[in-house]
Amino acid sequence: MTAHNIHVVPHGTGWDVIQEGARNANSHHDTQDAAIAAGTLDAQREQVELLIHGRDGQIRSRNSYGHDPRTVRG
Repeated sequence: MTAHNIHVVPHGTGWDVIQEGARNANSHHDTQDAAIAAGTLDAQREQVELLIHGRDGQIRSRNSYGHDPRTVRG
């Protein structure tokens, strides 16, 4: 089973934490900071990437808490 990334997205006057492919949000928060904190915990637990969207819906940052897909060469 493949884990799905978690997104922090604007919803109404607040912010939702939602997993890719889910119909409903994991949680809803009044502030983006609170949603990011909750989303970070979810992403760490699931070992997936957290994608943080701005009010315009565009991804403004991302953090990986799972297996980083990039190959690092030294």
